[in-house]
Amino acid sequence: MGRDPGNEVVFATQEERPEWNIPGVRKVVYVPERPEQAPEQAPEQAQKQTLMGRFRNTEKKAEAALRAMLQLRAQGFVPDVIYGHSGWGSTMFLQDVFPEAAFLGYFEWFYGADSADMRFSGKPLSLEARTEVRVNNLPILTDLAACDHGICPTRWQLEQFPPEFRSKISVIHDGLDTDFFSPDAASRMVLPGLDLSGASEIVTYATRGMEPYRGFPQFLEAAVEVVRKRPECHVVIGGSDRSCYGAPPAPGKTWKEVLVERLRPDPERIHFVGALPYAHYRTLLQASSVHVYLTRPFVLSWSFLEALSCGCLVVASDTAPVREVATDGHNVLMTDFRSPQAIAGRIIEALENRRHLRNVREEARRTVVNGYDLRKLLPLQVDALRKSVEKRGLRVPSL
Repeated sequence: MGRDPGNEVVFATQEERPEWNIPGVRKVVYVPERPEQAPEQAPEQAQKQTLMGRFRNTEKKAEAALRAMLQLRAQGFVPDVIYGHSGWGSTMFLQDVFPEAAFLGYFEWFYGADSADMRFSGKPLSLEARTEVRVNNLPILTDLAACDHGICPTRWQLEQFPPEFRSKISVIHDGLDTDFFSPDAASRMVLPGLDLSGASEIVTYATRGMEPYRGFPQFLEAAVEVVRKRPECHVVIGGSDRSCYGAPPAPGKTWKEVLVERLRPDPERIHFVGALPYAHYRTLLQASSVHVYLTRPFVLSWSFLEALSCGCLVVASDTAPVREVATDGHNVLMTDFRSPQAIAGRIIEALENRRHLRNVREEARRTVVNGYDLRKLLPLQVDALRKSVEKRGLRVPSL
C-alpha cells in the first residue's frame, strides 16, 4: 500500500526500532504511561487489585494509542480502513476516534479456562487463574464486537474463539518469504562468536523466549542426553533468556538460569547464541542437521514454518497446532512434548537416518511453498481489507 503514492499509510506502534521504517509509510510511535504502583491493601482486596492491575496495563496501551490517533485526526488524517493486532489494548478505542473507518482485526488467540492450552498441564485451574484468563479476553471481546471482519492465522487457533464470533473471522496465515527462508546445502554454522563449520552433527532450537510454553525445559534435558550419547554432536540454541508466555520459575530467576544450574550442560557442546538478526537466524536453520520445535497447544510459532521452509529435518511436538500443518514421517518427525527421553530418542533417530530422510525435508519445504507462501497469502489479506471497506460503502484504497 505504501508503494502507491495515492495511499496515505500510517503505522502506529510502540516500537522505535529503525528497521521498522517502511518506505511510503508514516510511522507514529505512542508510549504508554508506566503502570502505577498500587498501595498495600488488605488480603481480601489483593486478588481484585491484581486483576484490575492486569487490565490497567492494557488500558494504558489503549489510552496511549487513543492520544496518538486524536493527534492524527486533529492533523486531518482520517483513514478509510484500520487493520490492528487485537489483544494488547491498542485497538480498543480506534473506532471511537475514526467511526467512519472500516476495522479489520488480527486475532491470534482467545483465552479459555477450559481450553486445550489450560488443560494441558492436567491440573485444574484455581479461581484466581480462571479470572485472570477472563481478564485477558476483555480487549479481544471489545474488538470482536467492533470489527467489520477479522483474520486468524490458523484453523486451530480460530477454533479457540467462541462459536458465535467465528463467522466474522477468516483463516489467512501471515505468510512466509520462501525465497529468503530456503534451503542452502552449502551453509555452515558460522555465527557471531561461534564457528561450527567443521561439525558433522548440529541440533538446533530457536525461540523468542526460553520457557515451558515452547518446551525449553524438556529440550535442554534432551540436549544434554543427546550430546552424551553422540560425541560428535553440537547443539545450538537461539533465543532470549526471558519468558514471553507464562510466568518465570521464581522471582528474579529465568528458566535458563534454573535449568543450567540443574542440568549443567557442557558449554563446549551446547551453545547459547542469544537472539539473532534474521540473516544469522536463517544460517542457524540452513546449517542444521536436525531442528527441534516444541509447543504446548497454543499459538503456532512462525519459526516452525520458517524451519520447514528451509528444508530442515524437524523433530516436532505431537500437539494440535503442529498437527494442523505436519504429519509424522511425512514432513516432520513427531515426539511427545512432555518426555525429554522421547525427544532425545527422536533426535538421535533423525541424526542416524538423516541421509535416508531427504524426502521428509523435501516435503517440509513443499508444505510451506504450497500452503504458506506470502505471495499466495498476501493477496488474500488485501482482499479481506478491500471487502471490509466495500461493506461500509467507503472509498477503496489502491490495494
